[in-house]
This record gives sequence, C-alpha cells and structure tokens, in this order.
Amino acid sequence: MTAARKPIRIDFCDYAPGYPKTNNFFYNLLKTRFDIEVTDQPDFLIYASPGNHLHRVHNCVRIYFGIESFLPDWSECDYAMTCHYLADPRHLRLPYYALYGGARVLDKQHDDPETILRAKTRFCGFVVSNAGKRKTQKRVDFFERLSRYKRVDSAGRAFNNIGGALPPGPQAKLDFLKTCKFNIAFENATLPGYTTEKIFEAMWARCVPIYWGSPRIHEEFNPKSFLNYFDFPNEDALIERIIELDKDDAKYLQVMREPYWNNNQPNEFFNLDRVLDFFEKIFTTKIRPVAQRRRFFPLGRWVLVKRNKPHSP
Repeated sequence: MTAARKPIRIDFCDYAPGYPKTNNFFYNLLKTRFDIEVTDQPDFLIYASPGNHLHRVHNCVRIYFGIESFLPDWSECDYAMTCHYLADPRHLRLPYYALYGGARVLDKQHDDPETILRAKTRFCGFVVSNAGKRKTQKRVDFFERLSRYKRVDSAGRAFNNIGGALPPGPQAKLDFLKTCKFNIAFENATLPGYTTEKIFEAMWARCVPIYWGSPRIHEEFNPKSFLNYFDFPNEDALIERIIELDKDDAKYLQVMREPYWNNNQPNEFFNLDRVLDFFEKIFTTKIRPVAQRRRFFPLGRWVLVKRNKPHSP
C-alpha cells in the first residue's frame, strides 16, 4: 500500500471578490499531483493583485501570480509566475492566456474557414470597459481611426454602439467575436512578454486579431495567423492591410487557414507539467519565507493584523 502523502496547505487571496478557492486553475491542476488542503492558515499562499494587501498578513511562503504586467516584488514574495521573461529560478513565465482555455481550443484541424467566414456579420469588434486613461489611448485612437473606414462594433462599456454592453464573463465576449472578421486586440502596454487573454480570445472565436502589445508575440503565436502592429512600417500600412483582407475573401481565408502555433505545435506555456514541476520545487524546497526575514516593521494596521493572526508552525 502506498503511504499517504502529506497534505499541501494552501490559500488564495487578493483575487476578485467571490474567487472560487476550490475550483480554479491552480487548485484543479495541483490536485492532480498533490494532496491539496485549502485553509486560512496555509503553508503556501498564492496571491494575485499586488495592489491589494491581504497577502501581507501571511508569514508563510508567498507565490505571486501576475495577471497584469506588474513585476514580482521580491521583498513581498518568495516565488512568482508572471508574463515576464525573467532569468530567475524563483520565477516561472506563465502568461495569463495559458490559464484561459487550453491549447485545444486553438486547434484548427477540423475548421472549415469558408463556413466560418459566412457566419461573420460584423467587420470588426472592439471590447473595452474603460477609456480616457493614458494606458488605453493607443487602442482608443486606433478604434476611432479604423472606424473611419467602416463601422467597428464596440461591445464594451466604453464607446458602446451596439445597444448595451456584453454580459460579464468570457462566453459573451466569445460569442460576440465569432460574428466579427477582425478584433482590435490591443494590450494596455507594450512590454516583452505582456500577453494577456486578448489575442487568445480572438483566435478562439476565429476572428483575425489586430494585435499590439508584446514585441515578442511572434515567439508565442504564428505571425501569419494575425495582424501584428509591429510587423508594419506604420499605422497606415496596417490599416491598408486590414482593408485589403476585408475586401478580398481569398486573402482573408489565407490568413484564416494559417495555424495559430509556430510549426503547428502549442507553445511551451501550455505544458502543464512545467507548472506542476515548478510547484514541486516550491513544495519540497525548505526556505525561510521572505515574510519572516524582517525584524523591524513600520507601524501600521498590517502589523496589528499580523500580530493577532495565528499561524501554523
């Protein structure tokens, strides 16, 4: 009889309200290899937003998962998984899209491009919830410029022109994008590796992404399967290419027939074993957590919370 494995005591914090602690990507993946116990007195904490602060009350091993472009703060976390390319053994590159739907949804093996094209009733889709901030100006300007050629359907809360914003959740956005030939899939910023779900959602919906963001995006996806802002000498040339594809079904279908993966093989970031191996290293390496290395703390409410919170030995 195989001896029972020691439970791995974990918790999650600094996610959106209502985050399901026992039904999420990490929990469901980890339980395939480890005995996982979710507890409010964990030995390992996975936290998301560095702008929130609940992770600070934990003196256990902290693992930061970056959904956006924030770099790990090594004074607050022991390990990190982010979109960045970092040569650090404490870090694993895990872009957000790798959690989103799995590589299988981008497999075009059974696609019928002509049938997909016939279902396209919209020229281009645009889904943005906020606008007016400096970080969104690039995509807002492009939306306004492309709209001079033909109506771009905006289905988010910002610039909505379809009669109301889409319901929350990825399914509504996916259904909307399936009706679009193109999608303006601009990130919040251009940083190497900063690749969110935006291009992935457009590919999943089988509409051609118009992408601006990571200058290394061609390493993750086949550049012939989408329009990369950085592949064009200027914005005029990019818009001319969009118009060309819109007016010529044969050229549009040529792009649609391209596999999304380089060499038609999913990139390494969908390899779940590499994620599990990273956690294996975390769970089996004895360290003194960064939260326990400080002797002096500035006065404040977090010190009071720490002082009164029980911790497991």
